[in-house]
Amino acid sequence: MKVQMIREELARLLVCPEKRTALSVADAALVARLNREIAAGRVKNRAGQPLEKQLTGGLVRADGKVFYPIVDEIPMMLIDESILLEDGELPAA
Repeated sequence: MKVQMIREELARLLVCPEKRTALSVADAALVARLNREIAAGRVKNRAGQPLEKQLTGGLVRADGKVFYPIVDEIPMMLIDESILLEDGELPAA
């Protein structure tokens, strides 16, 4: 799987639409963990929709609690499209 990256310069310009805090590029390990959980059917976005498509990258809010997926090289910056995390990890299922 190719991990989709976003330029750090762009990531520094973007902020969380909910808290207006900084975002950083998600590391490959977090994306891999999310993809394993997606494959197992255990990941929903904040709108409650289950994720079915594997992720290629994303942005993480500074507090490590929210992940914004990158789809086709475009950051999905809608709150409903985000995935809740617990301190950079997936919540317990």
